[in-house]
Amino acid sequence: MDAAPTTLKLQRRVIEVNGKPASVYAVGRSDGVSGVAADVGSRFRVRVENEIGEPSLMHWHGLTPPSAQDGVPGISGPAIQPGGAAEYDFPLPFGGTYFMHAHYGFQEQSLLAAPLIVRDPKRYAERQEVVVMLADFSFKAPPEIYAALTGGKGPEHPRGMDRDAAGMDMDMMRMADDAGAKPKPASMATATKPDLNDVDYDAFLANERTLADPQVVQIENGGRVLLRVINSAAMSAFHVDLGENEATLVAVDGQDVAPVSGKRFPIAVGQRLDLLMDAPKGPRAVPVFFVLEGEPRRTGIILAPPRAHISLLSDKALEASPALDLSLEAQLRASVPLAARKANRLVPIDLTGDMARYAWSINKVAWNEGTPPFDLKPGERVELAMTNRTMMSHPMHLHGHRFQVVEIEGRRFDGALRDTVLVPPGKRVVVAFDADNPGHWAFHCHLLYHAQAGMFASFKYG
Repeated sequence: MDAAPTTLKLQRRVIEVNGKPASVYAVGRSDGVSGVAADVGSRFRVRVENEIGEPSLMHWHGLTPPSAQDGVPGISGPAIQPGGAAEYDFPLPFGGTYFMHAHYGFQEQSLLAAPLIVRDPKRYAERQEVVVMLADFSFKAPPEIYAALTGGKGPEHPRGMDRDAAGMDMDMMRMADDAGAKPKPASMATATKPDLNDVDYDAFLANERTLADPQVVQIENGGRVLLRVINSAAMSAFHVDLGENEATLVAVDGQDVAPVSGKRFPIAVGQRLDLLMDAPKGPRAVPVFFVLEGEPRRTGIILAPPRAHISLLSDKALEASPALDLSLEAQLRASVPLAARKANRLVPIDLTGDMARYAWSINKVAWNEGTPPFDLKPGERVELAMTNRTMMSHPMHLHGHRFQVVEIEGRRFDGALRDTVLVPPGKRVVVAFDADNPGHWAFHCHLLYHAQAGMFASFKYG
């Protein structure tokens, strides 16, 4: 007999950030566990109940559900209305680290996200699993952040969002105000660093905590850890910084790669990393930092064996981290690459836009409800040749499919299988996927405000 569905409740709650109350969203379960964990080969059976007082819809980032269950308003299904519910039931043919997040308006910025782990019981059973969700946080309401970026304009066509719904997010800020917290403005990045992050955030969170009060994870002396890192931030990329310790990268975006060892690993918005880490022997705490791209600001967690002394950690690294590039991506090799075959279709994708006007687009078309999809045929091998014509990096995410990185700057190789790949300024990245999951699928920059401003498209085939 099939197990009963897992019920996820979309709710409002108050957390503490930098000593001040902050009103955010939650994906709640009755047992208090965040998100969903399932075994590969089982079924994803979930019921989502909307208790936040405004429409919403959840996307299962990295999974390959039927199109109607993918969770993108206007493309794969209607939003869940306040007080309403939706049920999901589809197979989980492959394991890995994924996550769920709202795909409605700006709700993702207000922490409406949670882990989604598909485990293979035969793999890494001897290791302690530690899941880390990264997020960026501002006390300013997301619609105000967007208005500051665009010079006071709201989205012309808010993706999946009633025009009045944007105002509902203002309640989040008002609740914080009522609790005594003063919103700090989020604004365009300063002129010294205009091309790394559009928003000046108040805090960066690892499992919803800053380094002023980090999560302390108890491990064994010399514990063997499987660290699953999920970048669910709206706009911020990070470097995983292990200090003097080393880890082995074994999967990206849930898909196995040939192992790569190191002490630092980049992670763009929407991406995930699986790292195998063996803690040193002795009663010494092991911090795991996540350093903001281009900045010394950081967040983190602490792995603590018995009797370890936990000391206060600075939220600033000794120096700024570099901008993310494709040096690691060029090293990665899929453990099981796509079957060798010639592409049936090459789709040129120019990432276009104007930072000054905060206008973002694909092939110079800013998406709206009337934008036609790219038409494909079932069974095709499709290559997307993405060229970034802008001065900002864009993490590009394809729904409902796994793609393989097959070319960087003209060099062909059997790169990693992913669902989100970074395309830095001026660079060309080619990915390949098979049109084996019919339906209507979103394709967009995973920087939230870029997608809302128009860097969004879709593919359709039946």
